[in-house]
Amino acid sequence: MSEAPIVTVTKRFIAGAVCPACEAMDTIQMWDEDGTPNRHCVTCGYADTLDARGNSVPKELPTRVNIGALKPKAADPKVQTVQFFPNPKLKKREDDAGQ
Repeated sequence: MSEAPIVTVTKRFIAGAVCPACEAMDTIQMWDEDGTPNRHCVTCGYADTLDARGNSVPKELPTRVNIGALKPKAADPKVQTVQFFPNPKLKKREDDAGQ
């Protein structure tokens, strides 16, 4: 039986770093996961990843398009569809037809 090695991630505080969300100083932890730098604020919980240049990579906002787990709700059985038909007794006036 071979067991997978336990990988420990070393998180370090960055001196002088200011959180972009709460603007608290010296509360940012940084670590690498699979070569991708990550940061987390211990005060407010803000977290993001950084690209190769050190710029923040925004996370995609959850929408109805990118969330596949949301399923449409079943129709209410009490609701009925209404269809409107034009009244054949009402006729357009000739001067309204030109507009």
